[in-house]
Amino acid sequence: MNKQRKSEIIDFLTGEFKGSQAVVVCGYNGVSHKELETLRAAAKEAGATVQVAKNSLVTVAVKNADYGDIELSGNNIFVWSEDQVTACKVADTFASTMKDKFEIKSGIIEGKIASLATVNQFAKLATKDELLGMLLSVWTAPARCLVTGLDNLMKKKEEEAA
Repeated sequence: MNKQRKSEIIDFLTGEFKGSQAVVVCGYNGVSHKELETLRAAAKEAGATVQVAKNSLVTVAVKNADYGDIELSGNNIFVWSEDQVTACKVADTFASTMKDKFEIKSGIIEGKIASLATVNQFAKLATKDELLGMLLSVWTAPARCLVTGLDNLMKKKEEEAA
């Protein structure tokens, strides 16, 4: 790989990392190409991005994104997303299905280097869409109860009239 290609990769990763709220570093020793494609498909569906890159290039990209120094070793794959939860959930879900081959090592959440425990905690949180669904459910509960009550009252009146 020549210097120009390395520079392009670093610029791409720096831009992606700056635009994301979470980057998860995962080890993938023994994972087949077909299994990685499953991860990529799940990430794409969830709105996350998956990329394999050299540790040295990612280290420079993280430094360029002003996230500090990150220590990387071994074969790593990187999962990132615009929100804090999606990348963590995608990596955690895949790690739970590929227990021996795929592991979460660390991450960067909201611009700070995060431990495995922090990444796992974020993976357990609800996503923005799930939270909006819960909020909508709470907001519509009084209307649902009113409609159910009126329907029951109407049925009761019909039974009394018959």
